[in-house]
Amino acid sequence: MVIDLRSDTVTKPTAEMRRVMAAAEVGDDVLGDDPTVLALQDRFAAEMGKEAACFVPSGTMGNQTSIRSLTEPGDEVLAHAGSHIIHYETGAPAALCGVMVRPLAGPGGMFDAADIDEAVRPADAHYPRTRLVVVENTSNRGGGSVWPMDRVGRVLAAAARHGLRAHLDGARLWNASVALGVPCRDLARGFDTVTCCFSKGLGAPAGSAVAGDRESIRRVHRFRKMFGGAMRQAGILAAAALHAMEHHVARLAEDHANARTLARGLAGISGIAVDAGAVETNMVFFDLDESTGATAAALCASLDRAGVRMLPTAMRRVRAVCHLDVTAAMIPRAVDAVAQAVATARGH
Repeated sequence: MVIDLRSDTVTKPTAEMRRVMAAAEVGDDVLGDDPTVLALQDRFAAEMGKEAACFVPSGTMGNQTSIRSLTEPGDEVLAHAGSHIIHYETGAPAALCGVMVRPLAGPGGMFDAADIDEAVRPADAHYPRTRLVVVENTSNRGGGSVWPMDRVGRVLAAAARHGLRAHLDGARLWNASVALGVPCRDLARGFDTVTCCFSKGLGAPAGSAVAGDRESIRRVHRFRKMFGGAMRQAGILAAAALHAMEHHVARLAEDHANARTLARGLAGISGIAVDAGAVETNMVFFDLDESTGATAAALCASLDRAGVRMLPTAMRRVRAVCHLDVTAAMIPRAVDAVAQAVATARGH
């Protein structure tokens, strides 16, 4: 059996999820009459504490329709240098939204109010108009880190002082909610828009949603159509998302526990550096010492041959993500595979 730790996007729909998908009542979502999509949008908006929501095919489209709805071409967006919208959305802020992204620094994928105060442009015709702040919670490249609520509050207060809108890239917001023991609506409070993915920790096969005030979501809906994200009988996917919201949120705590166990196991392998105490959710990042003689890509290739899959993210950095299809019993096997791969790389 392959243990696939590359991402929480590799999960397969459960048998029960497949059943509810097959039985889903559907209509034409482009015409606004798919009842399951409508039910999902109402449920998601309520969970996020917002007025309305729009179902979209992917997290990237959720982010980009949100950015486009809250900005105009030529505006500037403030986001962390490691953010998803910079690294993993194929230049879409520029190509689709016509905006510049100004990267902010900070450990764990986070910045603070002072960074916003410093980055906001003066009101001068020479400069782009600083218009939007994007927060990614949890932070992927930050190691699955969770933004403390007081820091989010400071960032939102700074944004308000400067007249900026705010978008929450909450692709893994349910992970943050479970880790903090705080409802998603509290984590989304103060943001104009929030997007979450059903196809990551919750295990649905596809789909994300954007929530916000009615006017912002009206614009999101328009830009979803413009960007090619309108779907027809999308209730099949919406049914999976509804099932995931109902049954797969609380169990995220199991993924977090498995990730901590994995990190502790990896920490015991000579030549691997990992901060087990920094693991807050379902992601583990570890670094290979040069003494191992292996690059991250080579190590992952060796692991793949052993039936364990992880993802190289830099020359000597590897990411492993726990999810619905990874059980606690699989973790010791994954640790053993890494130990063996490192030993093989060293020629032992």
